[in-house]
Amino acid sequence: MRRLRLVLDAVDARLDEAARADGDRPCDRGSAIIEFVFVAVVIMVPLMYLIASVATVQRGQLAVDQAARDAGRAFATSDTAAQAGPRVEAAVRLALADQGLPNDATVRFVRSGSGCGAREVTPVLRAGAEFAVCVTRRTELPGVPSVLSGRGIRTTAEYVVHVDDFRDFT
Repeated sequence: MRRLRLVLDAVDARLDEAARADGDRPCDRGSAIIEFVFVAVVIMVPLMYLIASVATVQRGQLAVDQAARDAGRAFATSDTAAQAGPRVEAAVRLALADQGLPNDATVRFVRSGSGCGAREVTPVLRAGAEFAVCVTRRTELPGVPSVLSGRGIRTTAEYVVHVDDFRDFT
């Protein structure tokens, strides 16, 4: 064992001499791994969080887009206005469930072209009717307490519904 120790010390001494001849300091050996790990952690952890946050917001946006489209189609294909309400709610619930999200979106009907912030209207089922369905939902960022994130990020989608011109509502 003592002999092995002497050999290792001799090898270390020769490596130190070679490093000094090249102008390197002998104490720098092995620090590249530590520097790489440090830089990788400093860069990779925020990058992974950014990817997770963007994916969460995108999932919420895809869900409200699908919910608005499905709600509009469910309303337009209903036989009566009384039947349309439950069909719209079911369509929104299913669209959010497809993305693994809870049913916490709000659905509004507004005039076509006026934007989701406009005054709400009561849609009618008649040939040629046109209105917009707006679905809004708040998305929480992962790992951020609500004290810091507030009410989260609001995602909104609008779908313009045009009831078929030749549809018979008798």
